[in-house]
Amino acid sequence: MTLVVGAVLAPFLAALVGLALGKRSPRSPVPVAVSGAAVALVATAVLAVRASTDTALSDGLHVGRVPTGTFPIGIDLHVDGLAALVSCAVGVVAFAVQVYSTAYLKGDPRYSSYAAFVSLFTSAMLLVVFADDLMVLLVGWEVMGVCSYFLIGHHWEQEDARAGAVKAFVVTRIGDVGFLFGIFTVAHAAGTFSISTVDARASGLSTTTATVATLLLLCGVVGKSAQFPLHTWLPDAMAGPTPISALIHAATMVAAGIYLVARLYPVFLAAPATLAVMAVIASVTMLGAALAGLAQDDIKRVLAYSTVSQLAYMLAGLAVGSAAAAGFHLLTHAAFKALLFLAAGSVIHAVGTNLMPDMGGLRRPMPLTFATMTIGLGALVGVPPLSGFFSKEAVLGAAEDAARHHGPVASWAGWLVLVTGIVTVAVTAAYVTRMWLLTFFGAPRSPVAAHEPSRAMTWPLVGLAVPAAALGLVGLDAGWLGEHLGVPGEAHVGLLTSVLSVLFAAAGAGVVVLAWRREPGVDPTLVLARWRGVLVDAFYVDSFYDRVAVRPTRALARAVGLVDTGVVDAAAVGSGTSATRLAGVLRRAQAGNVQAYLTGLLAGVVLLTVGLVTLT
Repeated sequence: MTLVVGAVLAPFLAALVGLALGKRSPRSPVPVAVSGAAVALVATAVLAVRASTDTALSDGLHVGRVPTGTFPIGIDLHVDGLAALVSCAVGVVAFAVQVYSTAYLKGDPRYSSYAAFVSLFTSAMLLVVFADDLMVLLVGWEVMGVCSYFLIGHHWEQEDARAGAVKAFVVTRIGDVGFLFGIFTVAHAAGTFSISTVDARASGLSTTTATVATLLLLCGVVGKSAQFPLHTWLPDAMAGPTPISALIHAATMVAAGIYLVARLYPVFLAAPATLAVMAVIASVTMLGAALAGLAQDDIKRVLAYSTVSQLAYMLAGLAVGSAAAAGFHLLTHAAFKALLFLAAGSVIHAVGTNLMPDMGGLRRPMPLTFATMTIGLGALVGVPPLSGFFSKEAVLGAAEDAARHHGPVASWAGWLVLVTGIVTVAVTAAYVTRMWLLTFFGAPRSPVAAHEPSRAMTWPLVGLAVPAAALGLVGLDAGWLGEHLGVPGEAHVGLLTSVLSVLFAAAGAGVVVLAWRREPGVDPTLVLARWRGVLVDAFYVDSFYDRVAVRPTRALARAVGLVDTGVVDAAAVGSGTSATRLAGVLRRAQAGNVQAYLTGLLAGVVLLTVGLVTLT
């Protein structure tokens, strides 16, 4: 457990040092931040090696108990196969981001705070991974949310960065309200906050209790993992620095919701209705996000929508009863999505724009970026034998099993996931091919002479390209991941789904290539002119929220402000004004004139005498 403690504490201490020394020496936190990430990487890598050789890896650390009046909060950490492999993915991505950022943000006056928040974010995610108590997990969960707010809004002088940071914070907090009540419901039903104990007692929960608890927990999962209908924050989070996009969208924040479901999977398996809801949410999200990504011009927004879609594949794997397939896709996605965002950052750094129509012809001046990004895009589509092919096919194979053999979810839910997943493969291939062609082929459309960035930015691409290409090979052994992750299900690749997936991917890519050849250099999706506006605005979900929630809330806020100013403040000001005027009148009677005092006294005596005589 020393490795676990070191993995969590090293980036945390690096964050403290960075925040303390940043103002005095802006570049001093650089080696500290990189060193903290390196220590976490080494510790988690050792744990991952142990997990890959020991199918019974399970260890825990009990620090203490915090009394609450009901169930105590246990300061407990736990490591098993799932936690070890996910923590290694977090360590790899965090280290790559810290190294990459040293060059990408070179000269940034706020780099010290940036590096410190990345370190704190890493520590919080690792706490989520290793926590064996729901309240301890909640601490890491919320610290990640706070750090993401500061990191997305790093360039706070830009309006879109401020808006994106606020939107991410507010939307995820909406989901976290249900998440918190879900924790309380689970703890009350199981009699403990301990995750291990909750899982052990899951079979004793009633179906109703398990359904209510898991639906509430699902609110937080949907928010954190950007699933419909709380997915809208993720594309707008692209206003943050590109390395932060890689950090948030790969193996850390957005994957936390998927990881939580896998950790509490016995509870979710006790609630078939919740699994069906998850299947519907995943199906809507994976296809809708892929279609939205098809029409985006910003290269980072394309990758953002691809993240939303790929997370839906993971949620779909959980919905059809295969936590092993979902965990497998989580690991491969961490590699190829971090690679894609960092490669996109290299492209943006070279040409000075996020817009793909202003790029083109970059494969010659940037051959390393082109090669590594091609590997990442191939893995995203699911081109065999790259990693994404095996993990995505594991999800589709699990959906086929659920559809035919009636697993923990209804057969219709399995068919829904299977059909939607295969169709989404075609759309994914289409938007990936479009991005590949617009960015690297055709005539150069940027006035800037592009070139490869420094080694600090290219070496992380090479390092991430290796697992993006080869990590999927572990899926050749169907039972290996299930055994070593310690979760239900197998990560097997089905022949029928594999053939259909490859055919649909070829069809999606082929349509785009044919359109490109017809008019080289022209955006292939212009043929979708009739539907392009709908896709660019992602089916107007944001506009709907603006009309039904944002505008009424603002109107209510203005009305409350008017009432506060016109009634509450007016009453307070009016009472003060009245008291001042009355005091002015009374002040005249206290002018210090003795003759006036005597006159008033005489008048009072006369009035009293007259009144007394009259009354008697």
